[in-house]
Amino acid sequence: MKFLILPLFLVFGLVVPATYCETVKDREGAIRADKAKMENNARWIYSDIDKGFAEAKKSGKPLMVVLRCVPCLACMGIDTQVLIENAELTPLLDQFVLVRVINANALNMSRFQFDYDLSFTTMFFNGDGTVYGRYGSWAHQKDSQNKATTSFKHALEGALKIHRSYPGNKQLLAGKQGKPSRFKTPVDMPRLQGKYRLGLDWENKVTKSCVHCHMIGDSIRHSYRDSKKSIPDKWIYSYPPPDVIGIKMSDEKLGKVEALTAGSPAAAAGLKTGDEIVAVSGQQLISTADFSWVLHNGPDSGILPVTVNRDGERMAIKIDLPDRWRGRSDISDRVGTWPMRAMAFGGMYLGELSDEERKLHKLAPGSLALLAKHVGQYGTHAAAKREGFKKGDIIIEIDGSTKNFTESELIGDLIQNHKPGQKVPVTILRKGVRKKLTIPVQ
Repeated sequence: MKFLILPLFLVFGLVVPATYCETVKDREGAIRADKAKMENNARWIYSDIDKGFAEAKKSGKPLMVVLRCVPCLACMGIDTQVLIENAELTPLLDQFVLVRVINANALNMSRFQFDYDLSFTTMFFNGDGTVYGRYGSWAHQKDSQNKATTSFKHALEGALKIHRSYPGNKQLLAGKQGKPSRFKTPVDMPRLQGKYRLGLDWENKVTKSCVHCHMIGDSIRHSYRDSKKSIPDKWIYSYPPPDVIGIKMSDEKLGKVEALTAGSPAAAAGLKTGDEIVAVSGQQLISTADFSWVLHNGPDSGILPVTVNRDGERMAIKIDLPDRWRGRSDISDRVGTWPMRAMAFGGMYLGELSDEERKLHKLAPGSLALLAKHVGQYGTHAAAKREGFKKGDIIIEIDGSTKNFTESELIGDLIQNHKPGQKVPVTILRKGVRKKLTIPVQ
C-alpha cells in the first residue's frame, strides 16, 4: 500500500526519516513471496474482501481485514506477530474470519475509512458490513522492531465483545460507520483515475500497479485544491492522536488515561490520570485508533462528550474543543505531509530551532525560526530551490510577521490562506546575513 515511499524520496529529493520510508531491498520479490506464502494459507483469505464478508455471513464470525504494506519495514514487527503462531493472539484470531490485503486499488471508499498514513491497519466488521472498530498504531509505525501486541489484543477482545452483543447494539455503532464518499474506489479518484486499475498487474511490475494507502489522502487533498476549494483542517491534520487534546493513552490497559498535559482541553474538562475512557461521542472504544476516528470526524470547535469510569463510577465529561484545535497536531512524520510541503512552501522540509539555537543566531526566544533541513531538488518539490532557498536557511519572518509557527502549523496556514501561484514574502537568515525571498505556494 505504501511501498511507493522510497521512489517518492528519489523524485522529491527530500530526506525522509528512515523510519517512514525504509523498505526491503527487493520490493517486487517481497510482494510475490508474500503472495506465494499467503494465498494458500489455511487461516487467511488473501486479497479477497468479498470472499471474507461472504465467509463471515456464512460462519457467523466477525471479519478482520488487515491492510498491510509488505515491502515497508515500518510495522514489520507487529505484522509478523499477527501472522505467525502467537500464543496470546491465536485463540482470539481463530474467532475471526481473517483477510489480508496488500493494496488499496479496489477498496470500497464508503466502507474502508481509516488513517491512510499507516502501513499496518486493521478493520473489524460484522458480515453485513457493519464496522465494529479500527486498529492502527503509530508506536509500531515508528519502530519496525516493535513486536508488542497488548494493544492489538485489546482490539481483538473489544471487537469480539461488540460482536457478541450484535445486533442489539447496532444503533450504538452508527458513529463508527464510514461517511458517504464521492468515489466508489481509489482508482476513481482524481489523479489516480486512468492510471491504475482495480487489480494488480502480476504479469509485469506489480509494484507500479499498486495504489498505496497514502495516495487516498493525497487525492482527497488534491480534489479540494484542484477545485479551488480550501482543504479542511481534518484533511491537513488527519486522524489526530488523543494527545492533541492533552490525553496520553496507556498501551497496557484499554482506555486508561496514562497522563494529561497541563492546560490542555482534556485537563480543563476535569479528566484525571487513571480514568478509564469507555466511550467518546457515544462510541465504544476498542483502540486508540477508534479515538482518532472520533477526533477526525469531530467538530471544528465545540463539545466532545467523553464517558469514563473513575473508581468504579461512570461519569460524563465534556471536553471543550477550541477553534483550530486540530492544528496542534504534529504531522511532520506523516507520509501524506510530503505532498503538502510542496503545496505550502515549495518542497522544503522545515524544523523549529530550539531556544539555545535561537540564542546562537541572536534570535529572540519564542520568535519564528524555521530551519530548512532540506530543499527538494526535483519537480514540484524543487519550487523553493528555484526561488533561491538553500539547505540551512532559517526563516525568521513571513509576510511581515515574526509570529512563531511549527512546520505543521505553517503548512495549514499557507495552504488554507493562500492560493496556488501566490508567493509569500519571507526573510531568511543565511550564514548570519538577512535576505529577502518568496515562498512559492502551489
